[in-house]
Amino acid sequence: MVSSTSSVTSAGALPSGKTSQVLSLARTKERQAGFFFLAAAFLVSVPVFIQTPLVRLFPWISLLLTGGWAILGIALLKRPKTQIWGDLLIGFSWSWLAGSIYWGWLRWEPLIHLPVESIGVPFACWCLWRGWGKIGNWFYLGSLLGTAITDLFFYLTGLIPYWRQLMQVDPTLARPIFQSAIAQIQTPWGISWAVVLVDLLIVVGWRSLQKPELHWWAFAGAVLSTILVDSLFLLAASMS
Repeated sequence: MVSSTSSVTSAGALPSGKTSQVLSLARTKERQAGFFFLAAAFLVSVPVFIQTPLVRLFPWISLLLTGGWAILGIALLKRPKTQIWGDLLIGFSWSWLAGSIYWGWLRWEPLIHLPVESIGVPFACWCLWRGWGKIGNWFYLGSLLGTAITDLFFYLTGLIPYWRQLMQVDPTLARPIFQSAIAQIQTPWGISWAVVLVDLLIVVGWRSLQKPELHWWAFAGAVLSTILVDSLFLLAASMS
């Protein structure tokens, strides 16, 4: 995890004042990492339910908001005290951009969902290769991994036809489609794959949380929040 008690206890020879400073610094880093985890989870979870209705009604507004997120991120990045939050927000702007493009104009074709969501991958990989923007880029890649796992579940359980139907019918006529999709998920095949993929997300997220760097906590928050988002969508579909 972020703080290591062994590293603190090994400093037994330090003066009491020094030891207190070390403990205080460790606690501060742990709190900061926790905030980053929650912020990453928030940036994946809540905007899904804000951007989805917005992009359906006003896709251009959603697209233009990408610039607002990026500008705010750059402004925060220039200040030492908010630099890490600006980094995270810039990574979030890639997810927002991809979501605006796909759900605004291309949502009828699920086959291109993941390629569109991957629009920022070349930039993210280049920045990571140069050692730039680790927090934001790892957040974006974590969010993308969660999206890829969700799409994989759709393919494995035969939900793609229902996806296409839902994107083409009036929302008032979507209930029978949701019910058919839920029935497809509740088969032994669907439940088995749900368990396997959820376990995969948990393992990836948990292993990331064992590392002290903030960008891994942002990555873990994005990955693990996929479970929350998908669960909420499943609950909403079940209640429709």
